[in-house]
Amino acid sequence: MTDAERLAALIERVAGFGHNAALGLRPVAHGADWATLALDYRAELIGEPERAVLASGPILALMDMATSCATWIRRGGFVPQATLDFRIDYLRAARPGRTVIGRGECTRLTRRIAFVRGTAHDGDEADPIALVAGTFMSTDVP
Repeated sequence: MTDAERLAALIERVAGFGHNAALGLRPVAHGADWATLALDYRAELIGEPERAVLASGPILALMDMATSCATWIRRGGFVPQATLDFRIDYLRAARPGRTVIGRGECTRLTRRIAFVRGTAHDGDEADPIALVAGTFMSTDVP
């Protein structure tokens, strides 16, 4: 198995586990320090029934997982981590019926700390739904 195949398998595994699986998160693409996941529109994820708008929680979970995957890719594999800080700025509601795409990037990696940022959109990267920034701390480094 190549490194690219190993990383793709890692993303596939974590996106299909626990609440990520319940949300239906699925991997789209990845690079050396980034990962893109998708959250398909589903009626049970609607948070504002009058407008059929997705709730913010699934979008937050999408971005948390996209940035976490970016960190694990950059580290070369899964490492348990704790979230030290995670900020999400919602810029607008997701358009009803559209798949939300979340791209996370690990911008800097130290021995224990990963710095991340990301963007969620529903088809137009120039018109984002949300921006995120955060830090994760690896919990198994002596």
